Amino acid sequence: MLKGIPKELSPELLKILSEMGHGDEIVIADGNFPAENLGRRVVRADGHGGIKMLDAILSVIPLDTYAEENFILMQVVPGDNVKPTIWEDYRKTAKEKAPEVKEGQLERFSFYDRAKNAYAIVATGESAIYANIILKKGVIK
Repeated sequence: MLKGIPKELSPELLKILSEMGHGDEIVIADGNFPAENLGRRVVRADGHGGIKMLDAILSVIPLDTYAEENFILMQVVPGDNVKPTIWEDYRKTAKEKAPEVKEGQLERFSFYDRAKNAYAIVATGESAIYANIILKKGVIK
């Protein structure tokens, strides 16, 4: 065990976050996301929710200040009459942990394509729908 490390960050996930470089991306995926199908590296975090995972990851990595978008949500599919209530919690958590947050959104299949190129996907047990985020890692100054 380590002091000051959130319990959501497993040894495997800490290693991946350490390996990532400037501009690399990581996906925090909800329980419905096809992580194993899309990911080059998948870290299972089934017992954890998206908000806690976002908070934990942003406690150890910065977001890319040079990118146009460094916090990317999956858009709601047209015709899907839902409003993802988790997004406000994600935004609040991100702003508290990373004031440099720059939000963007991607259409579902564009999000999947981008996830295929992500450094890793963290497959959480989050049950809220549209609770998927891509984070772009920045530099520590």
